[in-house]
Amino acid sequence: MNNVKSIFSIKDLENLSGIKAHTIRIWEKRYNVLQPMRTDTNIRLYSLASLQKLLNITLLHDYGYKISKISTFPEEKIPEMVRGIISSKNAKNHAVNAFKMAMMNFDQELFSNTYNWLSEEKSFKEIFHQVFISLMEEVGLLWQTDTITPAHEHFISCLIVKKILVNIEKLETNKPIHTDKVYVLSLPLNEIHELGLMYLHYEIVSKGYRVIYLGESMPIENLKELKKHCNSIVYVSYFTIQPEMSLVNDYVAEMCSELLGDTSEIWLLGKMTEYIDQNVIPADVKVFNSISQLVEKI
Repeated sequence: MNNVKSIFSIKDLENLSGIKAHTIRIWEKRYNVLQPMRTDTNIRLYSLASLQKLLNITLLHDYGYKISKISTFPEEKIPEMVRGIISSKNAKNHAVNAFKMAMMNFDQELFSNTYNWLSEEKSFKEIFHQVFISLMEEVGLLWQTDTITPAHEHFISCLIVKKILVNIEKLETNKPIHTDKVYVLSLPLNEIHELGLMYLHYEIVSKGYRVIYLGESMPIENLKELKKHCNSIVYVSYFTIQPEMSLVNDYVAEMCSELLGDTSEIWLLGKMTEYIDQNVIPADVKVFNSISQLVEKI
């Protein structure tokens, strides 16, 4: 089964571009900027090329060009102008759109070029907080609404993960300056959304602490093994889709029973932590609302 989407509805275009479907129809009728295909029942359908063109038009429009002017440009001039804008140091606000275009076209070169001009003026930490978090929130919504496929999500996620790993490796050339505790990072069973946890690895190492990174789908009984090797442990876990809502409190109770001790703590974050009953968890379990909030605690 081919899971790469190549035909889009007008709702997909609205979701990806941020331009309302009503406005897209007006732009089509008045300025002929897009030429959709039609089904037998007269429903508009758009190709990947049409989507790319609309994303380019949206960027130009956001940058101050009037749609009446854009519509007069030769077809080949629009992507040329966009490339000029996104390589300009004054266009940082358009990075999310550029990354989305890279995702839709599976264009690693555009991703790299966009990242490189961002990194000329921003630290990796700033790029992650100011751009990548917004991007991945949008990608999550696009995936939930079937606007993009898992192939798109995996493509962009893997490119971001590579940047995180490169920056972790740079930091780990230095020895930890804090030896009073070790952070053990892992995900619950069947949890595969690793990007947030990987970024926490970067943040914790940047603070001078040692990290033992165990990654996705790690059974609690295996985490106990670390207590034989480390004196003081902060267990960090990210609940994005696991444990399921009805099982969250039982899972946290098991973590407490197996992992907590005089010199260990449990730190949790992620969407599923909303369902933790805070009235029954011990003081050594801390629940955070965001990456930023957890980083402040380190």
